[in-house]
Amino acid sequence: MQPDVMLVAGMGLVVLSLPAILSAWADRRAPRIGTLLLLGGGGLILWSVRGKEGGYAWSDLPDVFYGVIGQILN
Repeated sequence: MQPDVMLVAGMGLVVLSLPAILSAWADRRAPRIGTLLLLGGGGLILWSVRGKEGGYAWSDLPDVFYGVIGQILN
């Protein structure tokens, strides 16, 4: 898997984990699924940053997102 795809997938998992964690917290339940999503997404992000030489800069993120979306649609 390419580091760019791992970065986008990891960020997507982190974003999906936030509503799950907040919902479980509001219902006074243990946020098990949200925590798993957060850990999985964070792991993918770390793996992608370590896998790409030089890492990522904040200004690279839009190009990475558009590049991955272009790969999926093309």
